[in-house]
Amino acid sequence: MGMAAQTNVNVKKGNSKSIIKFFRETKGELKKVHWPNKKELTKYTGVVLTTCLLMTMLVWMIDSGIGFFLKLILNR
Repeated sequence: MGMAAQTNVNVKKGNSKSIIKFFRETKGELKKVHWPNKKELTKYTGVVLTTCLLMTMLVWMIDSGIGFFLKLILNR
């Protein structure tokens, strides 16, 4: 039985100790996370937005190209 299934079984039985343990472990894991500072967050946001813009342009160009060639083929 998987870990998620085991957790659900414990919750169904009303085992409050497992719920408390889950939240303690979650809190411990969140302390290990490297949270970006403002400078890093701004940099990462810029990278994501730039990547989205470039991918949007790429998909638009491919779509326009395919549309152009389909019009050529269908108008014959």
